[in-house]
This record gives sequence, structure tokens and C-alpha cells, in this order.
Amino acid sequence: MSSNYWKSLSVLIAIFILTTTQIFAQNVVVSGMIKDEKDKSPLAYVNIIVLSSADSSFISGTVSSDEGRFSLPAIKSGKYIINYSFVGYSSKSNFLEIGRLSDYLDLGNILLSENSEELQEVIVSGQREEVSSALDKKTFTLEDNISQLGGSVLQSLQNLPGITIDQNGTVFLRGSDKVAILLDGKQTAITGIGAQSGLENFPASSIEKIEIINNPSSKFDATGNAGVINIIFKKEKEEGWNGKVGMIGGLGNMIEKRESLAGLRDQYRFTPKLNPSASLNYRKGNINVFFQGDVLWHKQMMKSEFTDRVFDDGTQIRQQYIENRTQPIYNLKTGFDWNPNERHSITFSGLFNYREYTDLGDILYENAVTDQRQRLWQYFENEVNQTLFASITHRYNFKQPGHHLTSAFNYSFRRKDEVFFFTNEELDFVGTDTTALIADENIYDLTLDYQKPLRAGRMELGTKQRARVFPNLITFSPGNNSILDPGLAGSAEYQEWLSAVYGNYIHEKNNWELEAGLRVEYVKVDYLVDPNHAVFESAGFDYFEPFPSLRATYNINPQSNFSVFYNRRVDRPEEKNLRAFPTYADPEILSIGNPTLVPQFTQSVEVGYKQSYDLGYFYGAVYHRASTNILTRITTEIPGSNRLVTIDQNADRGWNSGVELVLSQKIGEKFTLNANTNVYQNRIGAFSLENAYPTDITFSRNEESAITGNVKINGLFKLANSLNIQLSAIYLAPDIVPQGKILARYHVDGGVNKKIQDGNGELFFNASDIFNTLIIRYRLEGNNFTLRSNDYFETQVFRFGYSYRF
Repeated sequence: MSSNYWKSLSVLIAIFILTTTQIFAQNVVVSGMIKDEKDKSPLAYVNIIVLSSADSSFISGTVSSDEGRFSLPAIKSGKYIINYSFVGYSSKSNFLEIGRLSDYLDLGNILLSENSEELQEVIVSGQREEVSSALDKKTFTLEDNISQLGGSVLQSLQNLPGITIDQNGTVFLRGSDKVAILLDGKQTAITGIGAQSGLENFPASSIEKIEIINNPSSKFDATGNAGVINIIFKKEKEEGWNGKVGMIGGLGNMIEKRESLAGLRDQYRFTPKLNPSASLNYRKGNINVFFQGDVLWHKQMMKSEFTDRVFDDGTQIRQQYIENRTQPIYNLKTGFDWNPNERHSITFSGLFNYREYTDLGDILYENAVTDQRQRLWQYFENEVNQTLFASITHRYNFKQPGHHLTSAFNYSFRRKDEVFFFTNEELDFVGTDTTALIADENIYDLTLDYQKPLRAGRMELGTKQRARVFPNLITFSPGNNSILDPGLAGSAEYQEWLSAVYGNYIHEKNNWELEAGLRVEYVKVDYLVDPNHAVFESAGFDYFEPFPSLRATYNINPQSNFSVFYNRRVDRPEEKNLRAFPTYADPEILSIGNPTLVPQFTQSVEVGYKQSYDLGYFYGAVYHRASTNILTRITTEIPGSNRLVTIDQNADRGWNSGVELVLSQKIGEKFTLNANTNVYQNRIGAFSLENAYPTDITFSRNEESAITGNVKINGLFKLANSLNIQLSAIYLAPDIVPQGKILARYHVDGGVNKKIQDGNGELFFNASDIFNTLIIRYRLEGNNFTLRSNDYFETQVFRFGYSYRF
């Protein structure tokens, strides 16, 4: 990495650090046990009073129970004096410092003595895992993202710091697509274990907030080298009946970005979108029942991709790939919380997702030298995905506040039923083919998590056991003049067994905070391939590995702190990456998985800083990741033809080093500016590998690197009469991939909303990609070819919506 690069990063950090910002105080429940100093017997009805250390004003108070225990109502982090007084005993006053990293703080045993006077100083602190203090998590409320209201969760993510989305809907965090996606803190078959599939299934209207965790502790699964994105559904907290209903409508693809080649079906234009939603909640006493339903129905132009293949022998193939989609998505979430007594709480929740889409695909192939048509490939696809996720959680609360044991069992099921009908029109014949895929995924999770507050922090222990079985069957039904390869059809079964234990210790003293953890995982994956498969045999992998995590924070003052992170993580290849069957959506650029893949391991270090002030805040981080066995995809030629095949592979090594900066600044009474940038060096080591289909094709690449990144600017105007206007601009710089590069992208989004009906109702209007500028362009280099692709898919959408809260 060049010295100029580090100098530039240093200058950027120095400029932003000179700005001032805000760390938000947290509310902490303080508890303890009052005992007689001589015989250690509990003392009942002791008066406990908390006073401000600045002016001795009253903050909170309580009395100890018959057992000598006490628990004060939640108090904001800060410095206080705590007084203990009881008839016949000497009063005691201690200095109390409440930290920010724990919801609960246990003072332990407080000893009072008879007929003596003592003043003893005790410094007590705790820890809370939030962005305002630990710097490892950023939390965003989707209701604040006016420009993306009415879209999917996937679309909303692209405006958040450090996140980018590619044309396939893959989420990248700080330049890496190895991200673990959680729903309400749990892994499910809807989003995939370690994958991002399915985020387009959820309307943003159903989500309360999104957490971005760049440096997960050992409590989290070790998957996802870039971090964790936790998507949290809405859940009402008020007593009695309450809820919210809404309706959102929209139109997309109103302006054609590029005209199609002659002979193709028309691109879907003026595509309608509808999203009705309803949530209902009843909370009374020790019962809370909730229900949420959403429908996301739309038409969408998924692809309008122009691709040129230029071969060293002078052959040039031009193609356009159009895919028009009609899709309803249904989401139902329900459950209840039951607290039979103060010690036990039980939560049951169920989530059902139904997604059916119909795709009409056209691909026209031309000789780019003579302009002669060579093939018109058309298909009709119908795919149904049904997913069920059920969870039951029990929490036992010990008498000490914050001391609890949580057990949970989760079951997730997904069925994918897909059928393609193909028509192949070449110069001298017409062919027909059909393929079908049925895949069932079953995931069983059992977790135990134990937490105990300590005098200066807390201890966390836990275990997780998981079984995952994923059988699938693909059948080829060749028609007239078929081009299908029957040797690639068949059955396979993915089997995964995981056993993990973790321990996490959090300690805080004076201005220092320490969080150290270790997770140990044993994983065994078998991928059982049909013995008659023409290319691949059964394969799999296993490992028994430690995954440490560490965070050390120094609180410079109440407004600023400084943190250092280290962790080791793993990314296991998904079933779809191992799948040994091709997809013929594009018959001249086939896509196949690879059962011989092995996991990618990553070590990362990060230094973060946050400074707060009354009108905003600044956050900055410098990070470095080093990975081995990089999971990627490599495209090579099929000998004797001008067709290509893309196969999942392990490259050698890769490094990602950069800086992330986030600035929020209120300017005047009406305007707030939020800006963030992620600038990094992406370096990929030299590698050599073989693509196994149709025969072993060797591919090699020298080491390469690029300095890249993205900038996102968001302006919010809060005007009179509850009228808000938001504008967002995003620029993504060119970046490299193991076989080429992706070019720059940029777009502008905007929205306006207004509260009505005494604040219970809301109207909004927004537009994504207002100027229709977002185009995905990438360039790949093979052994004897160059591939250039430009995708003008639908990105411009205008939406209008109304919601009412009751």
C-alpha cells in the first residue's frame, strides 16, 4: 500500500476529528444487596438515595427488600453519589460512576456497620453494546429514510453507511459481500445462512430498524467477515389495543434508459407497485399479542443487460438480456409474549413468507461484426418460494437484575419450486427445452445464553447447536433440438452440522472498557452429489476452529471515546455455491456451483473514534481485513465454441484496508446534513485454478489492487406544519473483482412526508434514482476473451403512500 494512500487517509481523519459530536447517555438499572458488616445478614428497609455529583440534586431512590436486595429505576450514565442509611447503622456514601455498556449494573454486597462512621469510595461502571459507546454497531430507523419508504428492505439498505448493492441484489459491507443477515437477531432460511437472498421479499414498511454490526462479539455466529446486519421488525409497546395500517402505490421504469435490440419483447414500462400493510398489537398485564401482515405486489424490469464477448480470434458476440417480472410477496408475522411471573418470560413467534414470480426472459445473440442474428433464446419461468420460521424462547430471570438464562429453539423451512420453459430459435431450427428444480431446506437451531452482571461489567456464556439439511433435485426434459447437457442433471443433498460454545467478558474501570471473547466452532458439511453426475463428485469440508474477538475502549471524556477491535471470522460456501447443476437462463454464459469449495477465513483489526456535540456527531474508523481461500466466481471459455461458463471457486488471498467516516450535523433549526464515506484499498493476490466444466480449464491472474470507495450525502429539511423533505446522493467508485472490475455508479433519491390527523396519519411521496442514472457496468478478462456488460435494469421508481396509527 503506497505511503500517499496512508497520508491521504490521515489527512481525512485529522480534518474530521477536529469537528465536535455527541454520545447519547444510556439508562441503566442499578442493583445490589445490603448486609450487616459483622454477621453478613441481609438488612431490610434500608434507604438508598442517588444524588447528582454536580449539585447534589435528587435523582432516584428506593428501599431494600426483606432479602436485603434493592433495584433502582433506570438511571442515565454519568457520575453520582449514592447514599445508604438505616436506623442504628452508620450512613454510607459512595461515589457512583454509571457506564454505558450494560443495561444492568450490580453493586454487589454493600456492608453497613453499627455505631461507626466510614466513608468508602467505590467506582462502579458497566457496559452497553451500542454505537454511541462501543462503536461496533450503528442503528438506523427506516421511518427516517423518507426517500426509500414503500420499497423493499434491500432498496433501503443502499442508503446506509458502508453498504452497496450490486445488480443481483447482493449486499456488500465495506466492499465485501460476506455479510451475515439476521431477522430479529436470528438466522433464517429466508435470508439464507451467511447469504443475502430474500431481502427483496420484505417491504420497508414492516421494519422498525436496521443494525449494522461491523465488529460482532463472540456471541454472534462466526460467519460474515464484513460483519452482521440485523433487521428488526416493528413491535408495538403501548398498553391495550394499538396498531398501524397503510397503503403504498408506485410506478417504475417511466423513462427508458436504452432502447432494446430489434426482435425482442418490449421492456416492462410504467410498472405498477402496491404495498398494503397492517400491524396489530394487544398488550395487557403479562400478555402481549402481535400480528403483522404485508403484501408487496409489483411488476418490474429485472434486467436489460447488453453484453459483448470479444475473442482473441476476432469473433465478437453481441447480446441483450431482458427479464420482465410479475411478483406478489406475502408476509405474515404473529406471536405472543407471556410473563407468568417475574422470573419467567416466554415468547413464541412465527413468520410466513410466500413469494411467487413469473419471469419472461428474452436473450438475442448477434454477430457484432456482421450484425447477423444467431440465436433468440426465450423462456417462461414460474418460481414459488414458501418459507416458515418458528421460534420459541424462554428466559429465566434470577433475583439479581440483569442476571438471566435464555434458551431458544428455532425451526426454519423453505421450499423452492422452479420450472423453466425454453424456446431456442437459431438460424435453421427451433428447439424447446424444460428444466425443473425442487429444493427443501430445513434448519434446526438450539441456543442457550447466560448473562450475569458483575461489579464492573458482565459475563456472557452460551452454546449453539444446529442441523441443516437441504436436498434438491433438478430435472432436464430435452425437447426438439435440445442444447441441454443431460449429464449435469440429477439430485444432491447439502448437510451441515454445527456445534459452538462461546464466552464473553466485559469489564469497565474508570475510563477504560474491555470486551474479550472466544467462540469455538466445529462444523461438518457434506455435499452428496448424484453418482451419475458428469463432472462433480460428492465433497464437503469440516473444521474445528477458534474465533476470538476483542474490543478495548478509552473514554477520553463524556463526549468522545476511542476503540480498538480485533476478530477472526469465517465464511462457509452456501448450498447455492456448492450446487453442481447449471442454470440455463443464459445458455451461452452458463452458471454452475462447485462442491469442492472450502471456507474462507478472515482476520480483521479496526480503530474507531467518536466525538459528540450538541448539534451532531462524528464517527471515524480505520480498518484492515486479510482473507484466505477467497470465495469468488471465475468465467472461462467452453472449448470449441464461443460460449462461456461461470463457476464458483476459491482464489488465494485478499486484503481490504480503508477508512470509514460518518458525519451528522444540524445546521440551523431546519436542516440536518448526514454524510458518510468509505475509502479503501482492495487488493487481490495472484492465484491459479481450474474450472472443471466441461473439461479442466486453467485460469491464472496476477496480483492487482485498486483504491476505491463510496460517498453518500443525505440532507433533511424539517419545515413548518410537520413537513419534511429529504434528498440523498450516492456515488460508488470503480472497484476490482478477481477477474476484472466494476465501473462507477451514482444516483440521487428524494422524498417528502407530512404528518396529518394530529400526528396519527402520514402522507409521503418519494422517488428513487430520480435522474435514471444508475447503471451497472463491469468488465471481465478471460484466457482468450474480454466480456463487457452494461445493465440498464429498472431503478427509477416513484411512490405515494398513506399510513394511520391507532
